[in-house]
Amino acid sequence: MRRQFLTSTTALVLLWGAGQAYAGMDEAKTFLDTEIKDLSTLDRGAQEAEMQWFIDAAKPFAGMDIKVVSETIDTHSYESKVLAPAFTAITGIKITHDLIGEGDVVEKLQTQMQSGENIYDAYVNDSDLIGTHWRYQQARSLTKWMANEGKDVTNPNLDLADFIGTKFTTAPDGDLYQLPDQQFANLYWFRYDWFNDEKNKADFKAKYGYDLGVPVNWSAYEDIAEFFTGREIDGKKVYGHMDYGKKDPSLGWRFTDAWLSMAGNGDKGLPNGLPVDEWGIKVNEKSQPVGSCVARGGDTNGPASVYSIQKYLDWLKAYAPPEAQGMTFGESGPVPSQGTVAQQMFTYTAFTASFVKEGLPVVNADGTPKWRFAPSPHGVYWKDGMKLGYQDVGSWTLLKSTPDDRAKAAWLYAQFVVSKTVDVKKSHVGLTLIRESTIQDKSFTERAPKLGGLIEFYRSPARVQWSPTGTNVPDYPKLAQLWWQAIGDASSGAKTAQEAMDSLCAEQEKVMERLEKAGIQGDIGPKMAEEHDLAYWNADAVKKGNLAPQLKIENEKEKPITINYDELVKSWQK
Repeated sequence: MRRQFLTSTTALVLLWGAGQAYAGMDEAKTFLDTEIKDLSTLDRGAQEAEMQWFIDAAKPFAGMDIKVVSETIDTHSYESKVLAPAFTAITGIKITHDLIGEGDVVEKLQTQMQSGENIYDAYVNDSDLIGTHWRYQQARSLTKWMANEGKDVTNPNLDLADFIGTKFTTAPDGDLYQLPDQQFANLYWFRYDWFNDEKNKADFKAKYGYDLGVPVNWSAYEDIAEFFTGREIDGKKVYGHMDYGKKDPSLGWRFTDAWLSMAGNGDKGLPNGLPVDEWGIKVNEKSQPVGSCVARGGDTNGPASVYSIQKYLDWLKAYAPPEAQGMTFGESGPVPSQGTVAQQMFTYTAFTASFVKEGLPVVNADGTPKWRFAPSPHGVYWKDGMKLGYQDVGSWTLLKSTPDDRAKAAWLYAQFVVSKTVDVKKSHVGLTLIRESTIQDKSFTERAPKLGGLIEFYRSPARVQWSPTGTNVPDYPKLAQLWWQAIGDASSGAKTAQEAMDSLCAEQEKVMERLEKAGIQGDIGPKMAEEHDLAYWNADAVKKGNLAPQLKIENEKEKPITINYDELVKSWQK
């Protein structure tokens, strides 16, 4: 399926050539004819009208060389290889769209913020940096930009209300700082065919006393992991769980990408817990971070957090393939598609395209998947009203250090690649959905049976419980890098789960104390709280109607609950 969405790429590049001197409606029509066709929520007349707006708005910037950057995923590869040359041909603005590692994007961004030197004219960086951008005030407020300096280059058909991720890119001051370009969730993944096998169902019911199905809580996930591990299916020994454990920067994402929230860390609140978020960082009523450790009312080393790390360690050791312990994120990603894993709590939907390729052991002969996505189960500390998982939202960000004319030309390109003309086609290539109109498009209704529940999830009310890192994190680049080192110590056995999280919260607080002392973030920067014990802060939270930090639950193995996948999907449709 995916191959047919890419066939016209080479033709376009050849047609436009490397140094196209002419820009205008003929080039736009060629692009619409060869690349977009009917894969758009706009009819042909509206597509041409939108292209005409870009042509007119771009005239003052024709001939400029603009550089933008993003991480390397399928969606951005498509933008770089197909949409950037198309935009250049249509508008005369030459776009170089660089693709680099996610860590490198953050590094370049940090360098530009610290030096004031204009390295890139726009960045696609994770909305996880929203708290950083708001507090340092080095990114343009897009709300103010669109109303003032950028008004003449803001697409009247942008339709911000159609984007499903703007809540995540809006700061506590109510301004939008980043424009979503692609987004994907971390969902539960399971072998639908194995879960529906009569013998598996009967054996599971006989052993555990309840039905095999999508686990609603971690207790059921653990039972299913135990049940499948060592079982022989189709002549192969299979495993009940997959994860990774190598002490490597990618281990950090595994946890900052909301693992603790799934366990029940932090407070209620969507898109993020308040006053304590899923990182365990607490803020006061002015959104100033006041601490990370339980001793200051935070939750990074509280019972819910330590339980989440302990479960990660236990499951990796008992139910995953032995080699998983030494794998990085990139190495572990393809393993479930090889056909020996029954379920995985934590699968990025950005990899959907690689899980539906013809010929894989997890794909049927007719191209439908043998697996499905479902909402992730939650841990024993989780309460209704809390977030339940992570959503990555790569978003366009304009730094103030970029000169206005360059920012305007880059902003035109950013809007082009998320425009209604382009978005449906781009979403079929990368499967990283950002617009409600695209999610509801008939082409996705037709393709949904081959995407394993991805479209059903994005059309469901459940999706609001998946969100990126929120605004409590005052300096994402500095704090995020602490996680893999601390949890790597637990994964390698050098520290217990409690010791690792004690160390992590202490290191996070050192960064916050330095920010407070420097005063660099003004009156929205950290203001550290007094220290007290867990009982004190729990009583304080309860008195104020909050949760975190919760006290330890003595029996962390709650009653397991499962749900039938088909019934779950039907309930969404009601």
